Amino acid sequence: MKISVIGTGYVGLVGGTCFAESGNDVICVDIDEKKIETLKRGKTPIYEPGLEELLKKNIHEKRLKFTTNLEEAVKKTDIIFLALPTPQSEDGSADLKHVLKVAKQIGKFMNGYKVIVNKSTAPVGTAFKIRDIIKRETGFEFDVVSNPEFLKEGAAINDFMKPDRVVVGTTSERAAKIMEDLYNPFVRTGKPILFMDELSSELTKYAANALLATKVTFMNEIANLCEKVGADVNNVRKGVGTDERIGPQFLFPGVGYGGSCFPKDIASLVKTSDNFGYNFKILKSVEEVNKEQKKIIVYKLAKYFDNKLKNKLVAVWGLSFKPNTDDMREAPSITIINELLKHGAKIHAHDPVAIEEAKKKFGIKIKYFENNYDALKGADALVIVTEWNEFRRPDFQKMKKLMRKTVIFDGRNIYDPNVMKETGFTYFGIGRRIINGDK
Repeated sequence: MKISVIGTGYVGLVGGTCFAESGNDVICVDIDEKKIETLKRGKTPIYEPGLEELLKKNIHEKRLKFTTNLEEAVKKTDIIFLALPTPQSEDGSADLKHVLKVAKQIGKFMNGYKVIVNKSTAPVGTAFKIRDIIKRETGFEFDVVSNPEFLKEGAAINDFMKPDRVVVGTTSERAAKIMEDLYNPFVRTGKPILFMDELSSELTKYAANALLATKVTFMNEIANLCEKVGADVNNVRKGVGTDERIGPQFLFPGVGYGGSCFPKDIASLVKTSDNFGYNFKILKSVEEVNKEQKKIIVYKLAKYFDNKLKNKLVAVWGLSFKPNTDDMREAPSITIINELLKHGAKIHAHDPVAIEEAKKKFGIKIKYFENNYDALKGADALVIVTEWNEFRRPDFQKMKKLMRKTVIFDGRNIYDPNVMKETGFTYFGIGRRIINGDK
């Protein structure tokens, strides 16, 4: 099939590359000339395991091309994917200006029947808005399909190539057949392609992310309660997660969720609900709790140091919102570091891949270290924010020699409290008992 993907951000680049990998001819379009030139050389502007290798392979085999020429891409392809940013507006709603602007351009460039597929996360009713805009610009037949993405950053290639399900929103039999043919190679193991109306498809994406965010937030509340009553959240998590009705996924407590999806999607769904006169109380509470959870490590630090954080040197391990990505959008590390800076603390930061992104956020306000141990020199405390695998089995004896004060605030519960006790660290987890190693 001949496919164009408008937008070479996270979703567009992964999607376009994976479609090419399955044998389709794909043209990826972006207005950023510098990014397009970089992509033509087989270099990715984002960190995603396995993506650059597939990118180079499909460029070499001439199935994947990059351009800034939208008109050429529209006229040469039959299926047009919209993978454009829908940033959060000040009122929490999704900003559709990029999507609707491109929709109008597509309408002007049409030269025959096209299937326009919206992969951008957008509020309920967006497919109809796209259809109306294109219809005003062209006399050619077309269909607009809603096809939300469910990619996990750090595992996006596998998620795209082997999806749990594919959701397709369309009432057009013609478009449905084309979408079925397109996705059949990805669901050979029997996973479903779920066909539904456009409105249900759009709401499905928000509902899925809202439910997962609620699950994370609920477990964070349980963890906070565990600290009050003296229980261990890891034991509670196992007891709850083995219930088949609940399952173990997304039950790991921590310093709150971040990223490009959960915060934006929850805010957008709350705004949509308000617009339709429905008070979505649960999701408003999820937002409130998550915002506060990002500060919980700072509260623990302040209490430990008797509210005297000025000039304290705090090492931070992990800056991205989750492992295996350099994405720092809404990352808990941003809130934690900014709060510590307000208290006058000094920050030594390390992350395996997100240092360049961090520099865009903090500039010269903090110091950056390529090696995690180097960040510990003279530190009064270590804060674990992202659960990168390389942090799980460090040399604790080496750490003790480097740090001025041997205290760890583990925002992801990656260390065993018993090991912390044996090695002489003072240890604070989330929802776990405190280990007083230096007192």
